[in-house]
Amino acid sequence: MENAYKTILVATDGSRQAENAFKKALILASLHGVDTKLIIAHVIDTPSLESMGAFDDTFLQKLTNESKNSLEELKQRAEKAGVKNVVTHLEYGSPKQAISYKIPKEYDADLVIIGSTGLNRFEKLMIGSVTS
Repeated sequence: MENAYKTILVATDGSRQAENAFKKALILASLHGVDTKLIIAHVIDTPSLESMGAFDDTFLQKLTNESKNSLEELKQRAEKAGVKNVVTHLEYGSPKQAISYKIPKEYDADLVIIGSTGLNRFEKLMIGSVTS
């Protein structure tokens, strides 16, 4: 396939929309060949945690452990689906910055797949969304 994607980045946050994005990423990674790398990324939104006052080491460690477990489960699902080159990536910071700029650049991603937000129009207007 001449126009094959070499590196596909899929962002996940545990939502239904992220699950749908993950399934599409699996299909695309399978279609584009065994050399295609699938990056499964999750970003822990530390700026939001800090603004809520919920940012302490215990809470952050719990989020980190849950995120690592979720990423590992998704990796196993991808490998079971036949995707051979799967990498997980856990990042701390702003999801908008990390998913839009930092992580794609780090892995030289050809394609970024992200689920739409579950927010309504007013919520999107007020707080924005990573997808936008």
